[in-house]
Amino acid sequence: MVRITNLVKRYGNLVALDHLNLEIKEGEIFGLLGPNGSGKTTAINCMLALLKYDKGSIRIMGQDMHPDSYDVKRNIGVVMQNVAVFEQMTVRENIDYFCGLYIQDKKKREELVDEAIRFVGLEDYQKMRPGKLSGGLLRRLNIACGIAHKPRLIIMDEPTVAVDPQSRNKILEGILELNRQGSTIIYTSHYMEEVEQICSRIAIIDHGQVLATGTKEELKSMIKTGETITIEAISLEPGQLAGIRELPHVFDISYEDQVLKIRLSGAKHNLVRILHYLEEQDISFGRVFSELPTLNDVFLEITGKELRD
Repeated sequence: MVRITNLVKRYGNLVALDHLNLEIKEGEIFGLLGPNGSGKTTAINCMLALLKYDKGSIRIMGQDMHPDSYDVKRNIGVVMQNVAVFEQMTVRENIDYFCGLYIQDKKKREELVDEAIRFVGLEDYQKMRPGKLSGGLLRRLNIACGIAHKPRLIIMDEPTVAVDPQSRNKILEGILELNRQGSTIIYTSHYMEEVEQICSRIAIIDHGQVLATGTKEELKSMIKTGETITIEAISLEPGQLAGIRELPHVFDISYEDQVLKIRLSGAKHNLVRILHYLEEQDISFGRVFSELPTLNDVFLEITGKELRD
């Protein structure tokens, strides 16, 4: 569906994309993760032929992508982070307008608009103007405007930012349904749990390069972290911290506000060894959690950064 080869984009001395290579297969929900300034938005804008790039190639649906590639663009839907609708139009008029950019037949467009309104659950709001909608409903309208023409490829950039949990769940269910109906989806988000929930493959990019690509299971297998143990309400002396650090398979610890977090490589009986040490040292503690690696662990270990808004 999408093949990006050795893509380079510079802004003066700043290299935003540094020989970026990416392949997205038809039928995927493809997660694109990266810290702020990693090159995600630049890559998307180049894909859409909104930005000129210095080197490389972009092929979408088997065709080279250029500003005048209208046949390809008709089959792309875009839902950007910043809501882009007309305040002076009603919900229905907005969806009809954006659908009309691709579909000229009035009867067919009316059917598609009806379907998009039902799909995002805006039946009771179609005569309202965007300024009267809640944040979650406004996001749903933004999605409807981007997908009403039934594109084969949908690019979604942070579609659930600042929405309530109910609207977020509605949006995620809608994305999965769009995929079941045949759309390939490129999805960016700062919410790791969303990416884990819906994405079939994921790429982590930073400094304009792809650092890792794979399913969530494949990405987790690439990192050293096999288990994270968190212990609350524990009071430790420096010598005791040093002792924990020397235990088998421990490679990183953090201790703040009487919360101890221990990262360990994959091994059996890690938790038993930690608890045995605490018992030997007569150290009291509160709740204990043991977690397998998450996408956040993968992201932190590969990029050295927390993923934040």
